[in-house]
Amino acid sequence: MSIAVSIAGLALLILIHEAGHFFVALAVRMRPRKFYIFFPPALVKRTRNGIEYGIGSIPLGGYVKIPGMHRPAAADLDAHLARALEEAPWLARRVEPVKRELDDGRLDEARAALPDLRAGLEDASLSDGASKSAERGVTDLDDALAPDAYWRAPAWKRIAVIFAGPATNLVFAVVLLAVVFMLGVPVVTAAVDRVLAGEPAGATGLRPGDEIVAVDGKPVKADSISSSVNASRGRPIVLTVLRDGKQLTLEPARPRYYRADKRYRLGFALSADYRSYGFGTSVRFAARDTWAVTKAIGLSLGHIVSGSGRKEVSSPIGIVQGSSQALQTDYRDYLGILAFISLSLALLNLLPLLPLDGGHIAFSIVEKLRGRAIPREAYERVSAIGIALVLLLFFLGVSNDIQRLNGG
Repeated sequence: MSIAVSIAGLALLILIHEAGHFFVALAVRMRPRKFYIFFPPALVKRTRNGIEYGIGSIPLGGYVKIPGMHRPAAADLDAHLARALEEAPWLARRVEPVKRELDDGRLDEARAALPDLRAGLEDASLSDGASKSAERGVTDLDDALAPDAYWRAPAWKRIAVIFAGPATNLVFAVVLLAVVFMLGVPVVTAAVDRVLAGEPAGATGLRPGDEIVAVDGKPVKADSISSSVNASRGRPIVLTVLRDGKQLTLEPARPRYYRADKRYRLGFALSADYRSYGFGTSVRFAARDTWAVTKAIGLSLGHIVSGSGRKEVSSPIGIVQGSSQALQTDYRDYLGILAFISLSLALLNLLPLLPLDGGHIAFSIVEKLRGRAIPREAYERVSAIGIALVLLLFFLGVSNDIQRLNGG
């Protein structure tokens, strides 16, 4: 059950990302052609005001189709109509006029020639696959030639539409974190929750319920107990505790070094209480933590490039596993994890790599500065590099998650 809820949470984050693109595109009169809950193919769909709304059969996230992400070219038709031309060579006389107008830059004339091409496709005896591919190609070309196509819009509109996806994830992260602070966040106390078997803490006589008040005779607060133990660097230390209202000095013990987190520990866990905050304080804390995690993610990306942080990369497998474990602990922990995943999605999508949102934003800015469009070939070359890097991160994350699942 927890796995299903975790998958649903990840799907929700993708859906609200796409919803951000969709609603801002509507606001700037760049009418999307499709908006789906889940991914196509459609289980059910309905067209309203020229937009196809539907529920997809692949239960992950959402999908929005914005018309004309790139200036159309004659090669677009070649890719989609190749099978149709093989089965009905006479269609070439309907296709060539459209391609010629595209090559000459007469886009309005190219769009005016599309009805004749459609009529030819309807008259041709094509296989189902060839017919669907040709129809999809002509529809996409018609959308790309429309006045509200993405590539025709001013740079500020394109940036607004693309930035809306990550921005929605960012806002959602802050709002969800604020909700978590209002519901209550764990605050460590000085009381011992449990003593781990076989660890040095057991030899000191420490018991669950003891309240640690001093380390080596120096008074400590709950949030400084761990750092005080670690500061021993492995030399014997003495704990002072309150037990049943009496102060006791326990037997000395040497903390053990844990290579996983590079700290010295005695082997006990402190209990935690949940503390709730008001609306204003919750929003302030949420913004603070969002900024702190943003800086940490930025540093980790730098470590990935240098090679030292590659073990930290995770894929959807690890994300689902981590959020599932948090859900089993406490629903507030799960909501906090979900907020940070939303933030991570926002920051990942803002990387200046095509086909990520950040890549489209970067290209729009460059086009605005140079005063003319970047050639289609440049988009395609940069996209190929970006896709390769994204796939590399994905497979690196999958490899790390498999190792974690296997205990490696």
